Amino acid sequence: MVCARTNATTPPRTPRTGLRERKKVKTRQAIRRAAYRLFAERGYQATPVDRIAEAADVSLSTVFRYFPTKEDLVLTDEYDTLLAAGIRARPADEPMVESIRQVTVEALGKIAAREGAELLQRIRLIRDVPAIRGRSAEQSARIAALISAVLAERAGRPADDLELRVVSAAILAALQEAMLSWAAQSPTADPDALIALIDRTMDVLARGLTP
Repeated sequence: MVCARTNATTPPRTPRTGLRERKKVKTRQAIRRAAYRLFAERGYQATPVDRIAEAADVSLSTVFRYFPTKEDLVLTDEYDTLLAAGIRARPADEPMVESIRQVTVEALGKIAAREGAELLQRIRLIRDVPAIRGRSAEQSARIAALISAVLAERAGRPADDLELRVVSAAILAALQEAMLSWAAQSPTADPDALIALIDRTMDVLARGLTP
């Protein structure tokens, strides 16, 4: 490999942080994929974390560094920050529900098209495993706070604005119901079916919670 030289007139490039972060993402994804494969083969309860570490070719301490609990193997992902960035990029005068509709349809459509089987498995694990379902409530609260902060920033309102917290919580709960419905109705990971359900869900919210 040829290394680029630097001199007084050529400032050094600094790709190290980006590369390090990409390596972290790859390690996290490798651990998660190994876990999902074993969950499908053996079941969630019958899969110990040390077996996941072995399958991912990492140490047990590495698994726990990325995923503090076994439930986090299912619940942790890289999409929360993408959601926040997507909302920030929408037009400031666009209705909140429409902004979130556009962002979630685009993001979840891409995820379902690229990693549909894994997404479907994840939703079913949340539905079927009480420990995961219980911890998902903590995750939902954290994501709701993130969305609320972004909406407050956009609207010029306080970060702890009650109305925005209610909107964020309602939207997250509605999206969860859409995804649970998709997991129940779709034997295969059909991204079009997921998008249709998200659109229906957002329509209910846009109508002011009128069925």
